[in-house]
Amino acid sequence: MSEATPETLVIEFRAAEQLLNARDPRGALKLLDTVVAAHPENTAARLLRARAFFLGAQLRPAEMEFQTVLEREPDNAFAHFALARTLQRADRKDEARRHFRLAAALDPRPDFVEAADFDPPRSS
Repeated sequence: MSEATPETLVIEFRAAEQLLNARDPRGALKLLDTVVAAHPENTAARLLRARAFFLGAQLRPAEMEFQTVLEREPDNAFAHFALARTLQRADRKDEARRHFRLAAALDPRPDFVEAADFDPPRSS
C-alpha cells in the first residue's frame, strides 16, 4: 500500500463524501479511517465520519465522533443537531433534547427549531 500524501487524503475525503451521499457509509468509513488516522485534528473529517457511523447505525461510534467535534467546536450547531439525532435513535430523549435546543439556539434554522420543541405542552 502506498503512503498517503496530502493529495490522496483530499481525494479520499471527497470520495467519502460522495459515498455517503450515495448511502454507502461502510465505503465512506474505510476511506475516512485513513484520513482521520493521518490527521486526527481534522474536524471536517471527523464530522463526516460521525455522519457515516450514524447512517450505518453505529450509534456509539457516531456519538463519540460528534462529541469530539463538539469538544473542538462547541458552537457547531450541526454537530449538536446530529448528536441529538444519534441520542434520539439510542432512546436517550432527555440528552437529545438538550442538544436539539443548543442547535436551535446556535442556528435558528426551521428544522433545528422544530426539533428543539421549545413550546411547552398546552393544558386544556
